[in-house]
Amino acid sequence: MQPVTVSFEFFPPNDAGMEQTLWASIQRLAPLAPRFVSVTYGADGSTRERTHNVVTRILRETALTPAPHLTCVGAPRGEILDIARGYWDAGVRHIVALRGDAPAGQVGYTPHPDGFAYAADLVQGLKSVGDFDISVAAYPEVHPEAPDAKFDLDNLRAKLDAGASRAITQFFFDTDKYLRFRDQCAAAGITAPIVPGILPITRFPQMLRFAKRCGASVPEWLAHRFDGLDDDPETRRMIAASFAIEQVRRLQEHGVQEFHFYTLNRAELTYAICHALGVRAPVVRAAAEA
Repeated sequence: MQPVTVSFEFFPPNDAGMEQTLWASIQRLAPLAPRFVSVTYGADGSTRERTHNVVTRILRETALTPAPHLTCVGAPRGEILDIARGYWDAGVRHIVALRGDAPAGQVGYTPHPDGFAYAADLVQGLKSVGDFDISVAAYPEVHPEAPDAKFDLDNLRAKLDAGASRAITQFFFDTDKYLRFRDQCAAAGITAPIVPGILPITRFPQMLRFAKRCGASVPEWLAHRFDGLDDDPETRRMIAASFAIEQVRRLQEHGVQEFHFYTLNRAELTYAICHALGVRAPVVRAAAEA
């Protein structure tokens, strides 16, 4: 069996306490040697400076490969490409290219009049700056704004044809939906890796809000597992770890050997799931006594 490859997503902190949590998590997960660690970007570019600060600190203080998110929202092409050039000059070679969500208060996505309209255009623009290794998004349950599954699949193909290396899926809890989506991609001639995005469930109500926003379904049997655990964080963590390990092991049985974890800046569950997958830090043995 091929070795498992993982990557992790973090988000930029907005206060000192969250910053401490983030860096403790990065240090905890770094020995697992992820392919890259991505750093999110606010829907309207609001976290641009904080995203950049996290990325540059990762470059400066760790051996990890940072992958900043870049979106089409709220900026003209020249400004976005200047950000990309800055990253390239700093040594960044991997970017997660996304269309991005509409800013709060705006109904529906509207492209910037002088910007990149969609992620495929952004990928093409990034490739004009440098030979970035680019990841893009995929939606096993169809993007909530796509008119139908075929349109969504055609959009994914356009992003990959523009130069993206892989697609990372939105999180999902029904494994069969990912497997069917992977089959649909293969039938459509898409050969790039479709990496499953895994969201360890730290807080069930928060996850439900995330799922509603991005169109991910939550099976009733999964909700039932978390019933009555709102005030029992220890049992909740055990249930969350058990479910996620079941999920990744089943995916592994179907030939999946690469996983992307939405960590929410917490290391514990992701570390445990990786351990179950066989992704482990090297054992440092003390030298034998003379």
